Amino acid sequence: MENKREISKKSNVVSFIPNGDYYYQKALTALERDQLDKAYKYIQRAAELSPDDGLILMQYGMLEMELQNFEHAHELIHTAYHLDPNEPEIVFMLAEVSGCIGMVHDAKKYALMYLDMEPQGMYAMEANEILDFVELETETLEHLEEHDAEKMVGQEKARRLMEKGDFAQAIEVLEELIEQFPDAWPAYNNLSLAYFYIGEAEEAHALLNHVLRENHGNLHALCNLAVFAYYQKNEQELNDLLQILTKIQPYEWDNRYKLGATLALIGQYEVAYKWLRSMNKRGYEGDPGFYFWLAQSAYFSGQEDVAKQAWKQLLKLDPTKEGFEPWIHDESKGNSLENSREIIIDKVNSNFTSERLFGFFLLKRSAHKQEIIAHPKWIDVANYNEVEKLCLAYALGHAFSAKRKGELPILRAMEVAELITQKYGAIHFEAIHVLQLWFALFELAIEANYPFRNVKALAAAVEYMFHSAMDEKVTKKQFAEKYETTVATLTKYCDELMDFVPTSV
Repeated sequence: MENKREISKKSNVVSFIPNGDYYYQKALTALERDQLDKAYKYIQRAAELSPDDGLILMQYGMLEMELQNFEHAHELIHTAYHLDPNEPEIVFMLAEVSGCIGMVHDAKKYALMYLDMEPQGMYAMEANEILDFVELETETLEHLEEHDAEKMVGQEKARRLMEKGDFAQAIEVLEELIEQFPDAWPAYNNLSLAYFYIGEAEEAHALLNHVLRENHGNLHALCNLAVFAYYQKNEQELNDLLQILTKIQPYEWDNRYKLGATLALIGQYEVAYKWLRSMNKRGYEGDPGFYFWLAQSAYFSGQEDVAKQAWKQLLKLDPTKEGFEPWIHDESKGNSLENSREIIIDKVNSNFTSERLFGFFLLKRSAHKQEIIAHPKWIDVANYNEVEKLCLAYALGHAFSAKRKGELPILRAMEVAELITQKYGAIHFEAIHVLQLWFALFELAIEANYPFRNVKALAAAVEYMFHSAMDEKVTKKQFAEKYETTVATLTKYCDELMDFVPTSV
């Protein structure tokens, strides 16, 4: 069904304080200028601020339809209808989006409802076209029964809830779906993931085992078991599952996508690239997740041109991913520590504050940053102290200000680590030990309100302290020259830092 609608405008006065209407108007302005990316961001913000405004939700749904995100569009417009069932435009849009996802009975019902409300309305012609379409295509669409569409919409709703971290609500949606449709295997698989992410690993495994008993060889269940084994560091189970997964030759694109994304997530980049690239070559137009994993697997398989082309496609679909490119840092780092996902995960989950601080520093520079911060169990903000939260904010690109209390010392301390890394060129061997010493000193110094005034002198001092502690034949002069400071200043800062040397270092 061709979309012939026009975006309608509200005549509300925009408040000085940004609210839903303010961002709604900015979205309309962006649309008039063909700035779809900006319009999408503004309408998302408008919906967040005014979740009970039916017209805003309808417009959000219309933009999602433009982007081919029909399941989300259906949910938004359906919610708008419940908020404002007497608005003819919402009723028509509900008819249109229902047709787009195969809910032909609903498409017919709402098209007739619209014509009853406005027989000569703006969308009367389109409503009649929907009715004609439903009549002509009924036989073709018989295989997509109404309950199939219901399952699809429910699973899409649960998927987005999980992406937002709302696992409890996702579990509720999926359990209701399973109760209604006991053979909805995708719902079981997604429910197992939701349970796993809230720490109910036994329940998650039980669900997958149930799927494999009732639906032998279910690839999604096998992939989820592999993900669980990877997260739980169960190497034997993971190796056993990889023996199976690497031999599977999936035909359907849904299974190829799942297999490729799973293998990329657990670090099997070359096999992952094989399957995702095979889809890409055959014209598969994926969602943001597809292009993310294609870029990751391509880059870490040495296929940089393909990776960059995939990332370009990703940014068209999700501009918020800009800055998370796996190659954004110096590609000459090779085996540099920030390229080790497992080491970073271990450090940010360490029992020691200095190790977590070091982990956040590595995270900022890592090609795996997006993957690590997206995982619901690897970054535990609720249990971090204020210094750790600020260091995590630094890793995520927070713009620090000297005017905000507590931020300047953090920024200077991180600049010391950046300077040390710059001098070494990459975080290898010696640099690791120097940086570990620095973050151990940093932890104690920040507690004592140390100001970290001279970044160059501090970097020179900590490196000199490390090498002299190793009984190496080094001089203060060589490190003063390396960091462009004086021997006297280096000596001053060595004396200051000695007050914070932990007994365990």
